[in-house]
Amino acid sequence: MKYIFDLHKTMLSNNLMLVYEGEFTQEITKSVLAMAERNMDSMGEESNIKRKVFNVMVECLQNIVKHSDEVKEMTVEKPSAIFMIGKGSNDYIITTGNPIKNENVEKVKSRLDKINSLDKDGLKQLYKEIIKGTEISDKGGAGLGFVDMARKSGNGLKYSFEKLDSEYSFFSLKSTISAE
Repeated sequence: MKYIFDLHKTMLSNNLMLVYEGEFTQEITKSVLAMAERNMDSMGEESNIKRKVFNVMVECLQNIVKHSDEVKEMTVEKPSAIFMIGKGSNDYIITTGNPIKNENVEKVKSRLDKINSLDKDGLKQLYKEIIKGTEISDKGGAGLGFVDMARKSGNGLKYSFEKLDSEYSFFSLKSTISAE
């Protein structure tokens, strides 16, 4: 039972308010958003900060629901997706992780690098270009999620890919929203 206390200490030391690991559906997404919103309400967070955090959470969770690759069989333990939100002294940190196919890693990395290279005006321009010239993908997106996260947070998106096996990697994404 010590692992429960260890997990609790880890969550406290990393200022984690909410951690969810498992299957992500639209219903679970709604529940996670409601819990995070209640936590922010109980801390007396300002409505403009709550709105920014909520918008980034929605994009992160939609990214998991729409773009995680379902892992069929693996040589390692089958990973599921994870969502975490933490509150620092002057910011909120939203971190997600989900499996993706190795063949998609370079495309995602390239998109994130491009977004991270742009300033506020560049992100606004890219957003407009995507809106005007993109069709909705078969997974239900137009490619705006990462751009929207960067715009709403006002910060770059940190990411990593951990190779799981010859077919899959675990994609981790971190977005920091200033609470000032």
